[in-house]
Amino acid sequence: MCGRYALTVEPAVLAALFALREMADFDERYNLAPSQSAPIVVRGNDPRGRRTETMRWGLVPSWSKDSKIAYKTINARSETAAVKPAFRAAFKRRRCLVPASWFYEWKRDGSAKIPYRIQRTDGTPLAFAGLFEHWQGTGTEAPRTTFTILTTEANEDMEGLHDRMPCIIEPEGFDRWLESELDDAAATKGLLAPAPAGTLISDRVSTQLNHVKNEGPGLLTPDTLF
Repeated sequence: MCGRYALTVEPAVLAALFALREMADFDERYNLAPSQSAPIVVRGNDPRGRRTETMRWGLVPSWSKDSKIAYKTINARSETAAVKPAFRAAFKRRRCLVPASWFYEWKRDGSAKIPYRIQRTDGTPLAFAGLFEHWQGTGTEAPRTTFTILTTEANEDMEGLHDRMPCIIEPEGFDRWLESELDDAAATKGLLAPAPAGTLISDRVSTQLNHVKNEGPGLLTPDTLF
């Protein structure tokens, strides 16, 4: 599961990590939530180039009659995305990378939901495996381009927080993931496996994160324990 993440890196860092030829402007975000827009990395017009597009989180399949399905499609299980009607066309033709500084998960403490930040041990940005779709809209809804984040089984770093985690693609796998026309099921499965143990660390953050309207670096300060 991945229901909230952050993107706070400098654009130049993102451009270098993803070797971007083109990059859309974006604002620093500490609390990106479903239905909101974010920069997504896709293949460029030339074979090896990459660029960003701004897309809305929550995939709406091209055949959908309205956008209501987006609330159920913020994540796609990597084990079944290739065959599920909502995701299978995108899995074959429209793959993307979702840049993130870190993501969040929640842990129950009695009746309270305590959020935790999960990031790389070295603090460098993450790249989630994603899928995207172009939806033509309706008479009352405008066209939009939407994305979903693929998930896999949790690794040892995540087991205490959730049984699922985003599929993390390493830089050496960027081209292989984006080149969806290469039909190599074994290689694709390897890319979507849980990250090796020791890749991630977690720390407690503010319960103000529980409200999607809250933003800013103050969300990283945990609530007082006293």
